[in-house]
Amino acid sequence: MNPARHSLRTASGEELVHLIHETPPPELLPVLDNPSLDEKSLCLLLQRKDLSTDFLQEVLLRRRLLKSYQVKKALALHPHTPRTDGFRLLRELYLMDLVQFAISPGTLPDLKIKAEEQVINKLPHLPLGQKITLARRAPARIAGALLAEGQKQVVAAALANPNLSEAQVLRVLSRDKLPPVVAQAIAQHEKWSHVYNVRIALIRQPSTTLTAILAFLPELTISDLRELLAPGILPENLRHYLQAEIQRRMRNSQRQAAPAPESKPSETSASDAKKLGGEGPDTRVRNVPESDPSEPQ
Repeated sequence: MNPARHSLRTASGEELVHLIHETPPPELLPVLDNPSLDEKSLCLLLQRKDLSTDFLQEVLLRRRLLKSYQVKKALALHPHTPRTDGFRLLRELYLMDLVQFAISPGTLPDLKIKAEEQVINKLPHLPLGQKITLARRAPARIAGALLAEGQKQVVAAALANPNLSEAQVLRVLSRDKLPPVVAQAIAQHEKWSHVYNVRIALIRQPSTTLTAILAFLPELTISDLRELLAPGILPENLRHYLQAEIQRRMRNSQRQAAPAPESKPSETSASDAKKLGGEGPDTRVRNVPESDPSEPQ
């Protein structure tokens, strides 16, 4: 019998830990038959990212090994776990482990989406405190779903979440029935209220207050104002304000384009000269009488 294979089947304690770390992946299979392979040592083994899909498939076939939640979690998080088994294991993970899985770098996109969907499906049944915790750290899709629910404390936490993306905020604002507190919070937020596309989405959102809309209109381009005036986008009472804003801009443009009035040259009139004390400057040459030689000098 191969001594290395025998050691993998019989080792325990520190020796088993050493073999788990040092044995090349193709030679690891016998360790699954080791009676000393407990939950802790198996989870240590499953931390190795170089394990093959075939090896992980063998682990999945050993039902006695799958009694542990931590083992299931390690298998679900492993990048080489077969896709079908990965989807099945995700359904058994706790909420926060699903969130951690969704934000882990290197998670396959389809598994990430599946994990996020599972979390979103659980949201209506979660207590407020757990929702606030999730809103602070969850991935963008989950944060957006929490934002749309409209609970004031959750809304504030979701808007401060660094993972929340512009795309998710726009998706929330595109909803027909959005709690007014959501639109109000976004319109007043120090970050999101200054994002141009978010301002346009707020104007289109029925639950946005008129005060907020009027504050955003001067910041929009003429072309976007005209686009918003297209039939069916805004109610008639709002269209009136957009038309007024466009007319105001056009009047301002016309004023700026008009030539400045020419200044008249200054003229010194006769009356001005009189005021200065005479008929004006005397440019005539006066005849000065010559001295009489008979007069004494």
